Amino acid sequence: MEMRWNLDALYPYFDSSEFQGDMKRCEEEIQEIIQWAEANFTTHDKPVEKIEVYMERQNRFFHLYTRLLSFGELSLSVNAKDERALRVVEHLEARETELAKPMVMFQKWIGELDDLEKVIASSKRLEEHLFYLMEIKKNGKYLLSEGEEILVAKMKNTGSNAWSKLQELLSSTLLVDINIDGEDKKLPLPVVRNMAYAKDAALRKKAYEAELKSYEKVAESSGASLNGIKGEVITLSKMRGYGSVLEKTLMDSRMDQETLDAMLTAMVESLPTFHRYYRRKAELLGHENGLPFYDLFAPMGDVKMEFTYEEAKDFIVKNFRSFSDTLANYAAHAFEKGWIDAEPREGKRGGAFCSNLHVIKESRILSNFTGTFNDVSTLAHELGHGYHGHCLNDETYLNSDYPMPIAETASIFCETIIQKAALKGASEEEVFAILESSLMGAGQVIVDIYSRFLFERELFKRREEGSLSVEELKEMMIRAQKEAYGNGLDHHVLHPYMWVCKPHYYYGEANYYNFPYAFGLLFAKGLYAEYMKRGTKFIKEYDQLLSITGKKSIADVASTMGIDIRQADFWRSSLKIIEDDIEAFIALKK
Repeated sequence: MEMRWNLDALYPYFDSSEFQGDMKRCEEEIQEIIQWAEANFTTHDKPVEKIEVYMERQNRFFHLYTRLLSFGELSLSVNAKDERALRVVEHLEARETELAKPMVMFQKWIGELDDLEKVIASSKRLEEHLFYLMEIKKNGKYLLSEGEEILVAKMKNTGSNAWSKLQELLSSTLLVDINIDGEDKKLPLPVVRNMAYAKDAALRKKAYEAELKSYEKVAESSGASLNGIKGEVITLSKMRGYGSVLEKTLMDSRMDQETLDAMLTAMVESLPTFHRYYRRKAELLGHENGLPFYDLFAPMGDVKMEFTYEEAKDFIVKNFRSFSDTLANYAAHAFEKGWIDAEPREGKRGGAFCSNLHVIKESRILSNFTGTFNDVSTLAHELGHGYHGHCLNDETYLNSDYPMPIAETASIFCETIIQKAALKGASEEEVFAILESSLMGAGQVIVDIYSRFLFERELFKRREEGSLSVEELKEMMIRAQKEAYGNGLDHHVLHPYMWVCKPHYYYGEANYYNFPYAFGLLFAKGLYAEYMKRGTKFIKEYDQLLSITGKKSIADVASTMGIDIRQADFWRSSLKIIEDDIEAFIALKK
């Protein structure tokens, strides 16, 4: 089966008449939007007509723009040295900044409408975008002047966006020196990082040591990138009037501090149970002082949990069908139609992601598949993201943009389906292996994510005083890992360079890209518990929940299922599901 994606549904190639024609049309629409805004947002007459026209222009433009940009970004993600793709992405990002002026004009114009709710109520089209319009009005007070917003948008392309591209280039092209079976090799970073899942204990340790050594080549450049991006973020947050970067992130996430505090409270309470899991895994692997970092992902159990790509597809589709035919058919279609790029190779970025292409009602999924059960779970995870996009296909572009925390719901729900279905009829040894793989992932999303949250919180605090050195960044990461992992890990064998290999730290527009993963895991676990209670009638409710994630606050989305996310008890109940799995895991090997 083909392991590289096909992008022809977007464009056949950069020099095609379709791509070049759309690039020209994109330029024309930018100018038309600017001219229309300048002519119409000077007075407040005909507000309904003006809002409807402007939103229609936005929906039309962003369908065109995201089609072009996605083609460039997806091409670049599998070949970091694709200079044509890089030029296209940079050109489009630069051109989009021209829309800063009309967008600011619209936001300020909306903010000056005292009777906005009455205006919205007079139009069915506007009522469909009630949340979007009211959010614009609410966030209007954080806008700078038109001139400043335009300048900021332009400067980002040579500021945080440029630093981010540098870091992606560094990590995508970094070759790791490693000796395997007596042969010296230079391997792509994702390939070496995937050795953390190898059965061979010596190889895991060797890969870990080689990985850490390789970061010395890019640590200074990565540190400069991180300092540059976070410095810009702090400056802009203060200029706009936010109390902190975290406050801005929560607002962008359509989430409140009360919800975050409730979730973090429950997470911290659960850490000792996770520490027990890590210490037990360490004992089973022959370690006395907790788990060394290089064995965090060590596979457990004697069963063969390895898959060909074809087997992974069959396993996922079959188990998705245990939930619903719609989900299974979506996954089968994604595999069969070339929506997935799963082959690890030089120049391809590490990790995994899903890009939902609303304009063509499809998705594209990137992973680095090596055949482990964890890789199968990762594919299921990304297909969950794709299914989320599928459930939003009937919404407008403006109503399909959901915030980060809710973004992980469908993906982790799909992981849970895979785990639960795989456990049915499994032998004791297979149960042990499946549970361990699931707990390994949960530990990353709860314990490691908490360490990343602690690191980023301290990073923002200290970056206000000046740039941080590589040594300071390493010390901060080690301190955060010790606090989160406790005595579960061997404190002499941690990962001081985790800030280098995680791309999430380098997103200027998406800070604290950590706690949303914990939210997604725990919210999905809570939803799965509801599925167990409600049965098949839950499926329609679940699809409906996913379809409204772009036009409600997170608390309101959750309330449609009768869930109060501002209460720690909800998060404790979700964590209890994982804690029960930990107890089962420990009991199996007594």
